[in-house]
Amino acid sequence: MASEDVTQHVGTRERVSIQRVRPAVLDGRHPAKAIVGMPIEVRADIVCDSHEVLAAVVRFQAGDAGAWTETPMRHVINDVWTAEVVPEELGTHRFTVEAWVDHVATWRRDLMKKIDADTVEPLDMATGAQLLEALVDRVDEPRRQRLESTIATLNDEKIAVTTKVDVAMSSELAAITGDAAPREHKVRFRHLLEVRVDRARAGFSSWYELFPRSTSTEPGTHGTLRTTIDRLKHVAEMGFDVLYLPPIHPIGVSHRKGRNNSVTAGPEDPGSPWAIGGAEGGHKSIHPELGTMEDFHALVAACGDHGLELALDIAFQCTPDHPYVTEHPEWFKHRPDGTIQYAENPPKKYQDIYPFDFETEDAEGLWKELKSVFDFWIEQGVRIFRVDNPHTKSFPFWEWCIGELTREHPECIFLSEAFTRPKVMYELAMRGFTHSYTYFTWRRYKQEIEAYYTELFQTDVADFFRPNSWPNTPDILTDQLQFGGRPMYVQRLVLAATLTANYGMYGPAFELMWSEARPGAEEYLDNEKYEIKTWDADQPHSLAEMIGLVNRIRHAHPALQQDRTLRFHEIDNDQLLAYSKTDASGEDVILVIVNLDAQWQQSGLTWLDLEALGIAEDATFEVRDLFGGGTFTWHGRSNYVELNPHVTPAHIFHVRAHPRTEHDFDPQ
Repeated sequence: MASEDVTQHVGTRERVSIQRVRPAVLDGRHPAKAIVGMPIEVRADIVCDSHEVLAAVVRFQAGDAGAWTETPMRHVINDVWTAEVVPEELGTHRFTVEAWVDHVATWRRDLMKKIDADTVEPLDMATGAQLLEALVDRVDEPRRQRLESTIATLNDEKIAVTTKVDVAMSSELAAITGDAAPREHKVRFRHLLEVRVDRARAGFSSWYELFPRSTSTEPGTHGTLRTTIDRLKHVAEMGFDVLYLPPIHPIGVSHRKGRNNSVTAGPEDPGSPWAIGGAEGGHKSIHPELGTMEDFHALVAACGDHGLELALDIAFQCTPDHPYVTEHPEWFKHRPDGTIQYAENPPKKYQDIYPFDFETEDAEGLWKELKSVFDFWIEQGVRIFRVDNPHTKSFPFWEWCIGELTREHPECIFLSEAFTRPKVMYELAMRGFTHSYTYFTWRRYKQEIEAYYTELFQTDVADFFRPNSWPNTPDILTDQLQFGGRPMYVQRLVLAATLTANYGMYGPAFELMWSEARPGAEEYLDNEKYEIKTWDADQPHSLAEMIGLVNRIRHAHPALQQDRTLRFHEIDNDQLLAYSKTDASGEDVILVIVNLDAQWQQSGLTWLDLEALGIAEDATFEVRDLFGGGTFTWHGRSNYVELNPHVTPAHIFHVRAHPRTEHDFDPQ
């Protein structure tokens, strides 16, 4: 056995080792995520025996049949190498890392050491000439002539060593030899990695959720898709990009839930939109009281006219009245008495919901039919989907379904609504979901906010998990919003909109600060899920103007349109949270400071990471508050901050290391 081990390794001349390449998801098991037109930073640990100089490149292939391109990598620190690749097309692309020993660069480095030590010998020049001779046949004619001239100079005993040194160390020679060096015994990373490139809206978006049936201005009247069109101007004026609708399908009558999730429904109770399916149809039908397919197409077009995209909810579950129940009873789990198993979360029972059985013997038929639901709405013009409770469905199904859909329609976006264990949320993201809801809703203290978002953006989670922060949903009204008043709503708005590039809100309820909760629960009293509301957006206490301001700031500043550069800064008060974001160019820098105490004024001294802000040590710089107003001159790391939550709970500073100009954006 020992001799076999020796013979296995003795013949190799691979002196380079490439490890820990990123972005990578489970060593290439799943694609990483990226945005078209935005740089992908590829990093790798690359080491070699001895002390020779290495060279490395990222090899990138657009799609599965495009030509391979190469981008040189540079050494950063501690054997970490990096390069940036900018994808120009949507879809799934491939890349890997290749490295080798660069003998010419090693010679030039060692020659420089000898120059500094004044120990250069003629033999050093002959060594270089020999290395360069190996490159002559690898370059074009102009460079060939220059190389041959250089070789002749290095070998000419009549030419002074100092002249030879000047030639050997010239930048011209470095440029000629840089990409011509033979990649002898090169090593390629053991995995071919993939990256899923999404469109820009996947990287930056603001979502507004409303119920179409609650868009009528007449109390007690069922709203329609047409009355929803009347709401678009208001939503667009607040700066949102995505209008998200809960399910718009027929609602079952069997075991229909009443107000506040009561097990008994009255004759006027409309039921929950998530109780899908009735005599009028199922997942490919529209609730008759909402309108027709023609009305839906009009809504899609009107959204486009207002700069919005329509997102539709996909909830794979059925009421007992859904056509699937009679047409495909094999897709549901049956109890010993022959009845279909309804959904349960003890002690709660959901007799109005039949979950699909992903262990059915007709899994192929079920999978194809569920994918066809997406296909149907894609044909109607929808490209963004919020998926309800995906963690209760099959992981392999999502990987197949989303994989097929994005292959056919790479512009599609899928938001995972899975408030569950972190590793399950991560698994869904790895399996294909573009966005995910987060624990932001329950992260309230400084240390837990810092820890959570550091994990999301500064670990390998960032390679596949794209968070979408929501301060509330129709299902979630935290005690913070129940009792914190306006300062808390503003605080949570600023945090959601600036911590992550993607955020959303259950719109009318947040905008109008609806905070009435069911006693002892994090749920809305008189929940809109079970009844029709009439919202008057023109209330004097509305947050619409403030929401619009925050969204304008987001749209005006590229730093807030991505997540990778989020950095937290020290500040000597646990009620004050400080963090910054910088755009890819380093020109746009935003520093946010939030008072987490919705009741009392808080103050403190910063200890800023000036390098993250692009500010020199001991420099004087300007911070302009885009949110609360005012411009301040700061110096160095330590600066005083004071925030009264009843005036403004946050600063959103535009950091400038140079004087203001007349072209600066003024959101007010």
